[in-house]
Amino acid sequence: MDPIRVDIIGLSTSPSSGGAYALVLGEVDGNRRLPIIIGAFEAQAIALELENIQPPRPMTHDLLRDTFEQVDVEVNDIVIDELREGTFFAKVRYHHNGDEAQLDSRPSDAVALAVRVDAPIFVDSDVLEEAGIPTEEEGVSALPGGLGGEEEEEMEEEEVTGGTQLGRMKKKLQKAIDKEDYERAAELRDEIQRLEAEEG
Repeated sequence: MDPIRVDIIGLSTSPSSGGAYALVLGEVDGNRRLPIIIGAFEAQAIALELENIQPPRPMTHDLLRDTFEQVDVEVNDIVIDELREGTFFAKVRYHHNGDEAQLDSRPSDAVALAVRVDAPIFVDSDVLEEAGIPTEEEGVSALPGGLGGEEEEEMEEEEVTGGTQLGRMKKKLQKAIDKEDYERAAELRDEIQRLEAEEG
């Protein structure tokens, strides 16, 4: 299906992550976010470029960008085009000598290259449909009436503990999104997909 344009929302981590980060991509013309778990090296490569920090020596993705420039390769875009058994796959699409071609890539490497060559990032609509996490509009309370304080916390806890296991997982997912804990949201999303597959 058609690829959907996304932007980088940010990188997040938690003390229990074991060195992994969540790269959070946000739909440009929509409200879905796509968290992808990536390694610390790739997260650093993306963050350095986003913050305009120049390392003393070129990093791997800088070398790739410089090599492409030397051999007259122009990166058109990158597309995260597949999700298989919890693993995302991407393509770097480029122009060279009048021909169009593509390279297989991990999404983290493709994004690290994209930010260096100012290439747009896309996600296949099927992948975004399967793994994207819808977010609520700014300022909209997750609970109608907005009780606030301890009452709201108690009500949230009741919501998470009641109902089916799948229902509880979905409520926990929404809480993680509301707190912008995208690494936890990605874990919950994967667990929900596993439960839905078992029930289906």
